[in-house]
Parts: sequence; C-alpha cells; structure tokens
Amino acid sequence: MSKKSEKSGKSRHTKPDKYRSFRLQKGIRHPVRLPGVRSITAEAARTLWRYRGLFLGITLIYGLLNLVLAQGLAGGADVSSLKESLGKVFSGHLGFLPTSLGVFVLMLGSAGNTTNQTAGTYQSILVIIASLAVIWTLRQVLSGSLPRIRDAYYQGMYPLVPFILVLAVVGLQLMPMVLGSTLYVTVVNSGIAVYAVEKILWALLFVVLALLSLYMLTSSLFALYIVTLPDMTPMKALRSARELVRYRRWTVLRKILWLPVVLMAAALLIMLPVIILVPPLAKWLFFLLTMAVLTAAHTYMYTLYRE
Repeated sequence: MSKKSEKSGKSRHTKPDKYRSFRLQKGIRHPVRLPGVRSITAEAARTLWRYRGLFLGITLIYGLLNLVLAQGLAGGADVSSLKESLGKVFSGHLGFLPTSLGVFVLMLGSAGNTTNQTAGTYQSILVIIASLAVIWTLRQVLSGSLPRIRDAYYQGMYPLVPFILVLAVVGLQLMPMVLGSTLYVTVVNSGIAVYAVEKILWALLFVVLALLSLYMLTSSLFALYIVTLPDMTPMKALRSARELVRYRRWTVLRKILWLPVVLMAAALLIMLPVIILVPPLAKWLFFLLTMAVLTAAHTYMYTLYRE
C-alpha cells in the first residue's frame, strides 16, 4: 500500500468488470464449466428411460388430444404414394435409399400442418399444456418424487399465465429471424436479387438477424423453466436466465443447437427402416415421434438448465 493510501486510511480495490450484452468479454470466464453435449444427452436419455412409463403416459395423452382436436384421423402424408412418386425419380439398384430419404424429408416438411386455423390454435394450446406437464414432472422426479400421470396435468398447470408471458417474449425475440427469412425469400422469388453477389448479401443479412434471435433466445429459453418455480414472475425469470448464461452465452448456444441435430438423427434411424419395409406403418410411427419430440426436447433442455 502506498503512503498516500496509508494517510487516507483507505485501501485500493479493483473495480469488477461489468458485463455487457452483445460485446466480447475478453479474459472473463464463468467459474463453472458445463459438461459436454454427449454427457448432457446421455443424462437426459437416462432420465427418460428411468421414468419411461410416466413420460410415455404423458406423451400418449398429449398425442391423443392432438389427434382428436388438431390433426384428425386422416392427417399425415401417404407414405406409399410418396414412395411411388419418388421411386420414378430415383431409379437404380440402390434407388430405395434416396427415395426413402426423400419421403422422410417430405414428412418432416408436413409435420405440424393442420387442416384449418382452429386446429392450429388447439395444437398451440396443447403444446403449452404438455410442456408444463413435462417440466413439472421433470422437477418432481429429479427431486426424488414419483408423481402420477394425472398429477402432471393437474398440478403442473399453475404457472400457466407466467409461462405464456415468457413464451410471448420468446416469440418477440424470434422476429428478427422471421424478418430476415421473409426478406430473403421475397427478394429472391420476386427477382430483386438476381446476381450471386446480391443473393449472398441478402443471405448474410438473414444470418446476422438469425444470430441476433439465437443470441437472445439462449437465455430466454431457460426462463421458461425458471418461471415454473413457485412465486416466480416473468421478469424475474428472464433476469435469472440472463445470469445463468453470463460469460458463456455462445457456449450454451452451441449446446442448444446440438439438440435438433440429435433429434433429427434419432428420427432418421427409426423411420428409415420403417419407410423401406413397412410404409403403411410409417405415418403413425412418425406421428408418435413428433409427439415424443416435445418430451425429449424438454428433458434435454431441463438437464442443461440444471447443469
């Protein structure tokens, strides 16, 4: 300590670094290192398998309600017709492989499509209800309790309004990505961007806007789990979520982006043999998988949130 400090009787302290969003924080690291995506994926899979009966029951109820209220018995793609149409394009000894992949891609493109606006509204409501049921169940089983299936839909609904408010914030944060996608499709389809350089520039604008949305969503997605805690308000949940990803937002984003890759690979491994060998069964199996995706995605995200 210097003589000047001794005379004043005050000690010198280093001012802590201030965190600012959208700025690189050099030399600042979070004290807790997150596990790798393989470890998180394995832990989520173990949770689903350990309580498979409970989560299967929740998923089946969600699927049944979705089938009755949203999609109907006649929904889904005709896999046999799709295979016949694509088989004319992909011929040869191994033509069945690209044909089956094409059918799988077309089924992915039609996933979630509904016959009318009312069915779409029902589908959105069911996603929120099932999400709350799965999140409540995850919190119970990971704390050592074993609830009943009906309790998930009864007791898990209490934070409905705060959950919807946080979900509205998530929707607003998706707007830059939606705007970028709309602009790119419009300028390309309408002939505004003709040359390759112009298309690349518009594509870069879309990438920048998409990254902006993903940057904001990295914290807000965790607020969906925080807001389900007792006596938690949406604003407090959003602030707590920002603290969770402080100094490691891009690291967390990489782990979130791993989720759709895993889900897509798992769906492909399950669906491809069925499309090739038993096409009539593929439509119903695909429907069950789309219902199970919600449970699997929440389990992975909740595991990451706990870490």
